[in-house]
Amino acid sequence: MAELDAAIVKAREGGGEKQVTRHHARGKLLPRERIELLLDRDTAFLELSTIAGFGTGHPVGAGVVTGIGVVEGTECVIIASDPTVRGGAVNAYSLLKMERAAQIAADNGLPLVSLIESDGLDPSGQAEALLPGGAVLGGQARLRGRGSPSICAIFGIATAAGMSLPALADQVILVRGQARVHLAGSHVVRAATGEVVDEEALGGATLHATRTGLADLLAEDERDALRLVRHAVRRLRTPRTASPPGLVAPPKYDADDLIAVAAATSPARETLARILDGSEFDEVAPLFGEGLVTGWGSVHGHPIGVIASDRPMLGVDEIAKALRFIEISAPVPLVLLVNSTGFAVGGDDESRGIAVSAARLVRALANTPAPLITIVTGSAHGPGGQALGGRGMNPRFLLSWPTARASALPPAQVLAIAEHRSLADDGEPDHPVTALRLEEESSAMRRSGLLADDGIIDPRDTRTVLGICLSSIHRGAASEGNRP
Repeated sequence: MAELDAAIVKAREGGGEKQVTRHHARGKLLPRERIELLLDRDTAFLELSTIAGFGTGHPVGAGVVTGIGVVEGTECVIIASDPTVRGGAVNAYSLLKMERAAQIAADNGLPLVSLIESDGLDPSGQAEALLPGGAVLGGQARLRGRGSPSICAIFGIATAAGMSLPALADQVILVRGQARVHLAGSHVVRAATGEVVDEEALGGATLHATRTGLADLLAEDERDALRLVRHAVRRLRTPRTASPPGLVAPPKYDADDLIAVAAATSPARETLARILDGSEFDEVAPLFGEGLVTGWGSVHGHPIGVIASDRPMLGVDEIAKALRFIEISAPVPLVLLVNSTGFAVGGDDESRGIAVSAARLVRALANTPAPLITIVTGSAHGPGGQALGGRGMNPRFLLSWPTARASALPPAQVLAIAEHRSLADDGEPDHPVTALRLEEESSAMRRSGLLADDGIIDPRDTRTVLGICLSSIHRGAASEGNRP
């Protein structure tokens, strides 16, 4: 937790004290200040991918803030670029973070609100940003194709990669005298064509309001822009088809205990007792496939199905139990608590057809109509760990506890393979594999820095975070039902 907290502080510092002071001196707001003014008073903001870029050499946080918050009573996905970090220039991890936010908006039918001030692409990482850049454009286009509204406010420069969001948005708001939207700045235009043109004439707010039609509205200042964004969200608000109960019983057990539970390899029932309403869990088939716990519960009034690891290995019985529960649980959201070192190995499991069973589990989860929410509480190694709601299963949300570990193969198998090859070659392996290296590469911090999840959460916040995710899914389903 201390390591995570330090990385979060680093992300929230933006470009550092000097850049923050300079930005404030210009009368501008920081990205989290913009978000705070945008959101409904006293409502939560679930920040996603907070430490994106950690361990990569790029700024921690990737120079952009993303998350889910309530605007005019409506859950929205929010993207806010941080101009104190290299002028808001984006790199591969910024783009991956933005693309994931757009995907969450599209999958859950949520409006996407973008608060942009970005000086285009960071020149130091052009090669690795090529594919994510295309993904952002495609994601924005698919968002509109699915009918999810997109609202964009521009507070400063938005050039090259930074202009894709306003260009594809349904409604665009520009701050008069501050916003500039163009493919290339005046210095690039001069170098490429010899033309000398000032920034305002090239892509200023007035130009886009009077000539290009990009700007739907002009704001007098940043606060006015946020007011106009709230007004735009209010106009597209749709009623929910149904609401969960207003009063729900809190868990009977203290959420603070989850720190100790996490340290004890997160036994499933102890975790569920501290996140479910009233600590009530209707377990299904408790005496079969005991390495996996399945059943029903609710979180903040939202009904859910649960599949939770209770032992490291998934055998044939556990897979059969999961398959049966997936079949009967749809379309209720399915929460997966993952702590698995993979599918069981050995003669007995192989003779019982574990390879075929594993493939069926992957197929079932990849195609279930139930929205998936995955929380990796411990190990998520190998195909077994990834089959239980890994990124390839396209969960609506994928979150981790600080105790999470994930790798393509369980560390013990990697070490065994390396030792076997070393002995077979009668010498040292070309690339020695150490337990320390495997631990570092599979850590929650390293994986979250690479955008392998949607963020690391404090175990004690699990119930609150689940409530926000479930509310977003519920709102999206209601919006889908209200569309013509």
